[in-house]
Amino acid sequence: MTQLLSGRDVARQIGERFPDAVAASDDNMVLLNSEALLDVAGFLKEDLGFDYLTSITAIDYLEYFELVYHLTSIKKNQGLVLKARCARGDVGGGVPSIVSLWQGADLQEREIYDLFGISFKGHPNLKRIFLWDGFQGHPLRKDFVLDVPGGGLKGSRRE
Repeated sequence: MTQLLSGRDVARQIGERFPDAVAASDDNMVLLNSEALLDVAGFLKEDLGFDYLTSITAIDYLEYFELVYHLTSIKKNQGLVLKARCARGDVGGGVPSIVSLWQGADLQEREIYDLFGISFKGHPNLKRIFLWDGFQGHPLRKDFVLDVPGGGLKGSRRE
């Protein structure tokens, strides 16, 4: 069974290398300032041995979006939960892409872009993956409304 590392311990190590990167931490996770995500993720991969990206997901808290990264060190059999926040108004600016570190982030970042509308700066092919190009809105956002007048499906957002 993979041992989940203490977020506080990892946050301390991150803070020694990147003083302004950690926004918060507790026993279960490390919350980063989103602009430091790529640098910190590189440090976690190269220096601390987190060689596998298990998953990325997003959560809509209405005031902001939170990205949740599950990282694994296969050699050490350790896991880490890393988080970053993106203000609702900043989704166009987005957060740094980590595809350059873990190729497995490619489809997961595209899925988040498609369903939440969060952009990933530096992603090599950021485009919709599930929905068609003309689809309006992002269906996993809490402000998404599905209009069905006349039986047709059309995605939209509440104004």
